Parts: sequence; C-alpha cells; structure tokens
Amino acid sequence: MNDMQSASIVLAECYPLGCTSEDYASNALATDLQLRREEKRRDTPLTPPGQGEAASGFPTLRPYQTNAVQNLRIALAGGIVREMLCSPTGSGKTEIGMALVRGARRKNKRVAFLCNRVHLVEQTSRRFTRAGIMHGILQGENTARVYENVLVASIKTVARRGLPDVDLILIDEAHTVAGSKEYRRMLAAAKGVPVVGLSATPYARGLGKHYDELGGALFEHMTVAATIPELIDAGYLVDCDVYAPSEPDMTGIKQARNAFGDMDYTDADVGRAADKPELVGDIVTHWMRLARGTPTVCFAANIAHSKHIVERFLAAGVTAEHIDCYTEEEDRRAILARVETAETLVISNVGILAEGWDFPACRTLILARPTRSLIRYIQMAGRVLRPHGSKTRALILDHSGTATRLGFPTEEFPLELDDGTPRDAKGTQEVREKPLPKACPSCSYLKTVHKCPVCGFAPERRANVDVRAGDLVRIAKKAKAPKIDKQAFYSQLLCIASSRSYKAGWAANKYREYFGVWPRGLREVMAPEAGPVVIGFLKHLQIRDARAKRGAHAGA
Repeated sequence: MNDMQSASIVLAECYPLGCTSEDYASNALATDLQLRREEKRRDTPLTPPGQGEAASGFPTLRPYQTNAVQNLRIALAGGIVREMLCSPTGSGKTEIGMALVRGARRKNKRVAFLCNRVHLVEQTSRRFTRAGIMHGILQGENTARVYENVLVASIKTVARRGLPDVDLILIDEAHTVAGSKEYRRMLAAAKGVPVVGLSATPYARGLGKHYDELGGALFEHMTVAATIPELIDAGYLVDCDVYAPSEPDMTGIKQARNAFGDMDYTDADVGRAADKPELVGDIVTHWMRLARGTPTVCFAANIAHSKHIVERFLAAGVTAEHIDCYTEEEDRRAILARVETAETLVISNVGILAEGWDFPACRTLILARPTRSLIRYIQMAGRVLRPHGSKTRALILDHSGTATRLGFPTEEFPLELDDGTPRDAKGTQEVREKPLPKACPSCSYLKTVHKCPVCGFAPERRANVDVRAGDLVRIAKKAKAPKIDKQAFYSQLLCIASSRSYKAGWAANKYREYFGVWPRGLREVMAPEAGPVVIGFLKHLQIRDARAKRGAHAGA
C-alpha cells in the first residue's frame, strides 16, 4: 500500500457531517456567512456562536470547520503526506483535530496528537475527555495508558523515548516545527505516515522548506480553514479597537532570529527598552482611562517587567497577578481560575499564555513587549478576539509600538508556506496592501487615511511628522476590498490573459499593481468576461506607460 492509499484510508470517514464534496462544504460556509451578514444588517444583537455539542458530547462542527476537514481529506488522499492547516486563534483547531481523530478511529487506525508544551498536553487531554475520546498520555512522569489507540504526547518525551507506531500524526501549534530539530527527527523517523499540522500562524520561516531526509518539503501544502476577517464577518471572532503611543525608541536594541525564524528583538535587550514608562506611557493610567474593570491579559518583555506591571496595578487598587513558566501547576490553575471568576482582573505574563489559553471573556490586551515577529504578535492578539456575551469588540492597548510596525492583527496575512528563501534586511517578503497607521498631528488619533476621521485635519504631505510621546491614541482602520471582490478582479484578469495569449504571470502582476499584493489564496478560475473596472484599470496603465515613453523621448 502506498502513502496516497494510506492517507485516503486513514481519513476516509473523518468527515462527520456526511458531506461528500468540497462544493457542498463551500456552499455551507457561504450560506452561514450570508446569514450572519443579514443578521448584522437588521441591527439585531449578534449572539456569539458557540461551538455546540452533539448528544454524544462531541462538538458539532461549524461550516468552515466542516469544509476544512473535507479539504484535508482531499489533500491527503491526493498524495500529500505532510499537510498544514491554517485556522485562526479561536476558530476551533482542536475541534477540527478531534474530527480527524474520530474519522481515523472509525477505520481502526492509531493516532498521535503532539504538543510542544506540557500545559497544552493537559489541555488537549481534557478536551478529548469531554468529547469522549479514549486516549493515553505520553509526557514525562504523567505518561499513562500508552496502549490506547489515541495518544496525546509531548514532543520532548517523544524525542527521548520515540513515538509508537501510528497511522496518523497531528501536530498542535505546528508553526514551531520549522525551528525544532526534535520535530524534524520525529517526522523523518515516521516518514510516510500522514501528518496534519495545526496552526493559527503558519508564517514561520522554512515551514515549506525541502529536506532530503523527508523526501520533500517539511509541509507540502496548506489548507486554509478561514481567515480572521472572514470569521469576524461571520461573528465567530470579534473585531478590535487599537490604541497606541508613539513608537518606543528601539535604537541599538539587538535583533536575532527567534524560534519561528523571524528577526525579532532579543529578550535580553527588549526588557531594558520596554520597562521605561517615559517611553511607552503609563500602562495603569491608560488602562484606567480606556479599559477600567475589563478582564485583561498583559504580555510583558520579561518576568521582571511583568512583575513590575503587576505591582503598579496593585498599587492602584486593581487586582492583578503574574504567571510564568516557573509557576507551579497547582498555583497556575488557581491563578487562572481567579481570572475566570473576575476575582483577578489583570493577568500578566511574558509568553506562556500566548498559546492554548482560552478565556473568551477576556476583552483587553496590554501589549507591553515590542516585537517584530508577526507570529508572536498574532498569537498574543488572538487571546482577546474570541466572542463572548460580555463584549462586542476587543480592546488592544499597545505600549510597544507593534501595531505601527506590523499593522492591525485582524488583517489578512500571507497564506503560503515559506520555503526558506532568504528574506530582505527587514525580514519580510510581503508588499503591504495598505499603509501602516500614523498619528494625526492635530489630535494624535492613529489612522491610515490622509484626512483624520476624528478632527478632520488634513496635513500638508511631508515627512517626519512629529507625534505626541507617551499618550495612547486609537488606530483607525481603512476599509479594504473583500476577498470575493479580489477574486472577481483576478478572474477577469485571467480571462483577458487567456483571450490575448499573454504569458503566465501577467494576470498576477497586474493584480499586484492594483492591490499592492500578490493574489495568494485566490483560485485560478477565469471569469466569462472582464468588467468595466478591470478594463478601465488596464486603460489607465496603457495611458500611464504611453506618457512615460513620451517623457523619456522628450528628455532624450
């Protein structure tokens, strides 16, 4: 039996809602999005959609989750061995993973679900137990019931003891695989076994890099369950308001590649830069003004910085606690329990809550650690984007300048695997679709448009506009074209390219000229004909090029 046949058999029945085609699943997602848009237009309160559970206790899949399971099955059955699933924080990656486990077990196949942190092993085990999935644990001294046909395992323990024979491997937080020799050795040892990586941020450098020992790319293909804007539009996530000070002076702060392959500020230096109130404003003061009384998570530069922030909150009479990787498990559970019961309003940490912490009622994020890493940024921001009956929008207080460096955390991001090709000096390969926000020199409101939407001030276009230091101001979003309009534009370009026998890549280049980014994630489907917007744009390019040629000839 070859790898393709093995993958097909393992996932043959992993599609629990009985859908038999990708078209049906796509239609289900489109219908769900349309219904929720109509509900918003009727100005009725939008009830946050829960995951839901069937009578058996197993979660009922949402339309986009159903679609993702079907597309994963198609990819693996089509010959892909190592597949990546991109699904935003709060979208229910574990539910998708459990659907895959269930489908494999229907065929009497053995499954391993791998985690990179001990608390994620424990969390996944609890989720499996609630769903009625019998499983064993392979994690240090907590190892038990390894004879079970479903194993929840720590990659650290697997690296030391080896992985038992399994028919399907699921990897949680799979963006960490690229920087982990332990994961790569495990995958090489399990060569030929179908693998599905689960990640909200599959942007790590080298996730699509070729390795001879694997006989191909680390991950060969990516299935996208949904994007953050799509889930916000459907009500499965909430949008956010972002307030930020002027960017802290990071001059002289060293950068190095982190575990994700991103160039980021080194932990040793960033703490010294961030823990200066005169550079980033008074965290407690701005929280009192903009977020008083809201459940809040804070991400600090280092442990000392985090404890310092907690001390300042306590001095102001606000209940706050610190948590880190050295906190005893029993104490950690007690602290998080107090957060969930509102006994503690502010929970501060460095990074341990960036992955796997689910508390939908958390409304406010204090970003006190400067970062250049898109993965780190999106993981932190995802902690407050889950919907809850107590909030309609999330709030981000950025005391680090990150939003002005990387943009809004609810934008569409690159939807392709990085093949390890060297990046430019700024650590990015992407051309931004829209400008980063800047402060209005009149009222300090951060915006992405020339005319301030708050005070109406439209400054003369000039460089080096001064901003007011240390005062939090709101960042305003600029509306952008929905994905369906982008697809229509691209499909019309493909139609013109075909009718005029243009070279491959012409349509993609013209799309990039219009939108500022490549058409990644769009389908290669031709429209019947081109509309007036596309035709007008191409005429504009012709006129522009003709004028440029005349100018060049005149100057010759």
